[in-house]
Amino acid sequence: MTEPPWWRGAVIYQIYPRSFADANGDGIGDLPGIIDRLNHVADLGVDAIWLSPIYASPMRDFGYDVSDYRAIHSAFGTLDDARRLIAAAHDHGLKVLLDFVPCHTSDQHAWFRDSRTGRDGPHADWYVWAEPRVDGTPPNNWLSVFGGPAWTWDPRRRQYYMHTFLAEQPALNHHNPAVTEAILAEARFWLESGVDGFRLDAINVCFHDALLRDNPPLVAPLDPGDTVDDSNPFAMQRHLYSHTRPEAIGLLKRFRALVDGYPGAVTIGEVASDDSLTTAAEYVRGDDRLHMAYTFNLLTGDGSAARVRYVVERLESMIGDGWPCWSFSNHDVVRAPSRWQPENAPAPLTKVLNALLLSLRGSVCLYQGEELGLAQAEVPFERIQDPAGRPFWPNYKGRDGCRTPMPWSGKGPFAGFSTAEPWLPVDTRHQALAVDRQSDDPESTLAATRRFLRWRRDKAVLRLGDIRFVDTPAPVLAFERSSGDSVMFCAFNPSGRAADVPLKGMARWRPLDGHGFTAATVDGSGCTLPAYGAFFGMKEENTA
Repeated sequence: MTEPPWWRGAVIYQIYPRSFADANGDGIGDLPGIIDRLNHVADLGVDAIWLSPIYASPMRDFGYDVSDYRAIHSAFGTLDDARRLIAAAHDHGLKVLLDFVPCHTSDQHAWFRDSRTGRDGPHADWYVWAEPRVDGTPPNNWLSVFGGPAWTWDPRRRQYYMHTFLAEQPALNHHNPAVTEAILAEARFWLESGVDGFRLDAINVCFHDALLRDNPPLVAPLDPGDTVDDSNPFAMQRHLYSHTRPEAIGLLKRFRALVDGYPGAVTIGEVASDDSLTTAAEYVRGDDRLHMAYTFNLLTGDGSAARVRYVVERLESMIGDGWPCWSFSNHDVVRAPSRWQPENAPAPLTKVLNALLLSLRGSVCLYQGEELGLAQAEVPFERIQDPAGRPFWPNYKGRDGCRTPMPWSGKGPFAGFSTAEPWLPVDTRHQALAVDRQSDDPESTLAATRRFLRWRRDKAVLRLGDIRFVDTPAPVLAFERSSGDSVMFCAFNPSGRAADVPLKGMARWRPLDGHGFTAATVDGSGCTLPAYGAFFGMKEENTA
């Protein structure tokens, strides 16, 4: 049989470089710091690392505003440091994925600086420019994610330019084939440098309606499981014309064709549309689009077993031969423990959440600190750095609370992250969960995560098998993972009370051990899961 590609069922550890480890003592994480801490990542038992942007940038949106794709921001190091990191990761058996931003650049990028000088230069049509309406207002009603219109007036060119995010992040015009060719060339530079693929930022916003038609209002969510967030006007529109256009499929195919020229390289798309699950399923279908994609459906909102089942089942119903990627936390959202249990999520909950995530069908992105069970940090208003944090405070406090420094040490003022005051404060609750405090504690979340990842590695049915949910009373979530004749039953209790799982035929399941969870009580009528417990069993006739 053909060996499945490495990325199917892989666990990808996301590193936010600015907050991971500071080697030069300036309070900002850097590439040498990551190299120094690769042992920690490799010891977890993950397959790859994903680095949030490290390119040259004015850092208005902390790296997602790229001014030079082939240079490294000076706070992170040098191009040689990046190459050393790629080589060191490979020596540790880790693949390296770069965060790649294909839909916009910084307003300081040479392409945009030339584009805004006039309408006849070599880059004149590389960005989305438009005439004002007759009254001088923007050309249509499109809105920015960060508040206000998606258009900014440029007095030099005497036109408006489009930006889905900050005004300092002008949108590239992929209707111009030269733009797509240039972006692919930047990606090729990194593939030639040895990276193993890309997480493609906001991939569904790369195309806009060429006629610049107004977006209609969003009367009701396209996904019945979603709610409308009326704290941000951006969520009040149906983004029918401003993004997620049909032309995006052609761009996906171009990226796939490029990456396929480098054996083992992969693409992961970040998808956030009006109906993200439908879009993600479309983007990974077949063998000429993205290898996998993730959405924000399990990254936002209150955590619950019912929500997980709804989201996974809905995507499974549409994805066909495509492959999903799941995550509960990342650099853009409130950390999972604080969404599942806002007040002081206990360590047992963080253990079962990690096990649940790692048991779903698909690949997994595990965010730095998730292996420690970190909750969302508290960042006072005067320390807020995120450009999205201040305008919407206090209803939305921005993304700084999930981006605070990684706690390596339980001693010292800065948790072993740096010898200087970090760019964001260290949450004292995080320091109590530092790596050195958990490493030798067999009951810690870190030990549990390492143990589960080792256990999962040789369970092909768990990494690659199909999934079928089983009806159980709340708050338990249960499903079967199957591959050929092998069937594994998985049940999770994310609550602080024991839960009965009345399941006909439960006696057929032989309990598995080695995963680290307290054994469930199993009898002919079902099983009883302890508080924050999990059960894994194989069909009696399958003892492998």
